[in-house]
Amino acid sequence: MIDPFDDEYFMKRALAEAELAFSEGEIPVGAVVVCRNQIIARAHNLTEMLNDVTAHAEMQAITAASNLLGGKYLTGCTLYVTLEPCSMCAGALGWSQIDRIVYGSGDPKRGFLKFAPDVLHPKTEILGGILQNECTLLLKKFFEERR
Repeated sequence: MIDPFDDEYFMKRALAEAELAFSEGEIPVGAVVVCRNQIIARAHNLTEMLNDVTAHAEMQAITAASNLLGGKYLTGCTLYVTLEPCSMCAGALGWSQIDRIVYGSGDPKRGFLKFAPDVLHPKTEILGGILQNECTLLLKKFFEERR
């Protein structure tokens, strides 16, 4: 039986957030936090709007999910994000003890796998490359339009 709520389904929701970021002039990264097949937080980059270098999509999503759940831990949750988290975001995700991180496009220049591959909680599962082409194309389009 096909699961309508699979990794691609939720990554498409994260991509919708990334498209919102794009339309607002933000680097197009989007994220959703899922718990028991329900989206409990949606976010996208807000670094320009908030004039805050820490306002990455993941950080916004962690805060929203934690507020909704009423605690600092995101056990039982999955983060879907269109770009591999940076070291800062991965550190926060490690502290949150999130169960899974699913990302679209890898980030060989600034991603946590290059700089801090052991920063996550030891039980956190990582899966990359979900809708990678779509995620990468949106980022490329954004930076091409900026040049």
